[in-house]
Amino acid sequence: MKSKFSVSGNIVDVVNERIFKGSITIENGIIISVIEKEIEADQYIIPGLIDAHIHVESSMLIPSEFARIAVQHGTVATVSDPHEIANVLGIEGVKYMIDNGKKVPFKFYFGAPSCVPATSFESSGANLGSNEVESLLKMNEIKYLSEMMNFPGVLFEDKEVMAKLSAAKKYHKPIDGHAPGVTGKDVKKYIEAGISTDHECFTIEEALEKINYGMKIQIREGSAAKNFETLIPLIKTFPDQIMLCSDDKHPDDLVEGHINLVIKRAIELGYDPVKVLKVCTYNPIQHYNLDVGLLKKGDPADFVIIDNFKDFNIKKTYIDGQLVAQDGMSLLKSVETTTPNIFKANRIERSDISVPANGENIKVLKVIDGQLITKKLTVKAKVDDDVVVPDIDNDILKIVVLNRYKELIPAVGFVKGFGFNRGAIASTVAHDSHNIIAVGTNDSEIVDAINILIETKGGISLVEGKNSYHLPLPVAGIMSNKNGYEVAEEYKFLNQSAKDLGSKLHAPYMTLSFMALLVIPELKLSDMGLFDGNKFEFTSLFVN
Repeated sequence: MKSKFSVSGNIVDVVNERIFKGSITIENGIIISVIEKEIEADQYIIPGLIDAHIHVESSMLIPSEFARIAVQHGTVATVSDPHEIANVLGIEGVKYMIDNGKKVPFKFYFGAPSCVPATSFESSGANLGSNEVESLLKMNEIKYLSEMMNFPGVLFEDKEVMAKLSAAKKYHKPIDGHAPGVTGKDVKKYIEAGISTDHECFTIEEALEKINYGMKIQIREGSAAKNFETLIPLIKTFPDQIMLCSDDKHPDDLVEGHINLVIKRAIELGYDPVKVLKVCTYNPIQHYNLDVGLLKKGDPADFVIIDNFKDFNIKKTYIDGQLVAQDGMSLLKSVETTTPNIFKANRIERSDISVPANGENIKVLKVIDGQLITKKLTVKAKVDDDVVVPDIDNDILKIVVLNRYKELIPAVGFVKGFGFNRGAIASTVAHDSHNIIAVGTNDSEIVDAINILIETKGGISLVEGKNSYHLPLPVAGIMSNKNGYEVAEEYKFLNQSAKDLGSKLHAPYMTLSFMALLVIPELKLSDMGLFDGNKFEFTSLFVN
């Protein structure tokens, strides 16, 4: 039985878009009264913050550890797509996330992954067909159908894709979208299929077109993909159609802040604080039918106390009336967990990633910092002893993807934008199938970085000469079961070490993890080979 207590201050009513002085009384985790009265008010009471679209796995933390850090930033709930772990472990992976999330007082709302694997052009550890997806949608814990990345399947009315959409409608659960750059009659058909959100808008024009067709836009500000500056003006003109999300948040960034930082930036730019708060509280609650409170009588007591809108310091966070964070300190405890995983790859040799010179010019992935999209370049190959080698002077490095679910030869390509002048990094966080992905300046260090992950069954690694470093990720090869703050420090060290190799990227490992994401154009690399995201087909490395 929770004790009865009251809090007073400037109460932010996002439903009616007003602020008033008063007090709120909570009993047994429920708000039993909200009284407007003149008081000395030196603090603000706001609804608990919600991340409207995130893959918790990308924090490299299990849900319970993610929650421990998120609450200190005023986050009380997430709309979480567990397709990262589903690509490794299938339905059992989704259930792992639900079960672990229940062990802490935090409101995780998981979706049924719609695209496992994301495409048929890569190898994953599981395959969720329409029957499996429907079995998940039947569960009370599943609130929506996760992002429909297979937009060609929607446009061409693929039987399996349409069955998944129909199942979501059958159980009256919203459908998330993922349609980067899709416009015109194609996006109209995509939305008319019942898909109601998108977090993949790269331009304001794209977002406006989707809004005009009835879609809600999630403004994303994550560790790798950042669309805040481009899309934030939408709050002024379409506040009811906007939500805030991070999509992917690495552990060191999560320790620094979450949705609270996006809110603060918007307020600093002159946007109405109440409207900004509305888009990350009221809007996701209404859209996804979440059991999260909005400071109304009868609501769950999910709220945050801040000092003021300018500084936006989180003083206290409450979930269901329970104080879960205070003055920047989490009050949640770590919980024990199992470490389910699938890992069958064997060690590789340098000869496995050698590229015979079969032409003068090669296709190269061009990284864009802060974006998931890449550009396709054609460059003259650097050839040494009849094999194509990295051209460090021109920042053309070798990239490798190795299937971790069975023994196959690696796929090899070349990438520009990482900026390394020495060394190599590797990771088993490689969206969405989470095979092993590596980039480096020479075959020896690339192979060493990959073999470290094979020996330890997952994680991220860095090799520079005789020095090597490794952050183990034993849960599906994508999450740690250790203390989240410790993981953040280890990741921060590795991320900085990667930058010390010469990279100017904000998050080299996060950027690397998206180089195998085939559903984002223009050029990517899967374990099966080089992939043209515009034509949605494999392509040759060499240009004839």
